[in-house]
Amino acid sequence: MPVNGSAGAPRLPRVLVLRALGLGDLLAGVPALRALRRGFPRHEIVLAAPRELAVPAELSGAVDALLPASAPGRAVPEITGWQGPPPQVAVDLHGKGPESMRALEALGPDRLLAFAAPDGPEWYAEEHERDRWCRFLTWYGIPADPGDLRLPPPAVPSPAPGAVVVHPGAGSPARCWPVERYAAVAAELRRAGRHVVATGGPREYELLARLAKLARLPDSDVYGSPPLERLAALVAGASAVVSGDTGVAHLAVACGTPSVTLFGPVPPSRWGPPPLERHRVLWHPGPPGDPHGRSPDPLLVRIRPKEVLDALSRLPEVPPA
Repeated sequence: MPVNGSAGAPRLPRVLVLRALGLGDLLAGVPALRALRRGFPRHEIVLAAPRELAVPAELSGAVDALLPASAPGRAVPEITGWQGPPPQVAVDLHGKGPESMRALEALGPDRLLAFAAPDGPEWYAEEHERDRWCRFLTWYGIPADPGDLRLPPPAVPSPAPGAVVVHPGAGSPARCWPVERYAAVAAELRRAGRHVVATGGPREYELLARLAKLARLPDSDVYGSPPLERLAALVAGASAVVSGDTGVAHLAVACGTPSVTLFGPVPPSRWGPPPLERHRVLWHPGPPGDPHGRSPDPLLVRIRPKEVLDALSRLPEVPPA
């Protein structure tokens, strides 16, 4: 996917969209991005987001160019590298502002859509992420469908078709189910004759090594920090995905792959999958916790391996997309 402004002056008016967050955030924002594509058919849609999200951005069919932008955590990044005239429209899909709105204002857009703008809609803290951004755009006269989530199949084949993908990591310890329990699930699945593979992020090699040792997974079934296109192929070709509330769970939804997602500090009413039979959520209701906490959330720890295995046994068989 081209980087905006890298080759001469643009030929089309441009819409700049800020959503410089993680994989799950981008996938939850796909319905809004597609609504913008339909709402501005004669514009170039430029997405300010981390460079590593270029693959899902392109697969969305809604983004013409990626403008690399990132900051630690969920902070608002500086938007640098913009070339040419100011954007005709700037859209804040990053947060409720005002920091993210100001980052876009600094580029002098002709029109700015933002929750923090004087003409923006009200922010509801307990709203589901997909619904929030679709309501936001609808407020501005751009109809959006929260169910418009699916991505086309990846261009590369799965390295482990039909496997159960177990992903023990998450963006914070608060959303990480104990690895010993993931290992218990993986071991039981293997005893039942299922092919199990484990995936992880760039800082999760020790976690994956621990899981592999406890579940006796061979090295060939451990995928530590695979390129995003390979991870998407692995998920798209899987028989099921087991993970916490993290980007891989959203990738399973985007690929139409059956999934079991474990929730703790944040309820599934805010970040869960759509209510389809192929997606199961496990959550023990209770007071909301800190999604960025340094230890597994108490509600998450209440989930037992048997609950995960039971949920997996109730998933329908869905042929790969």
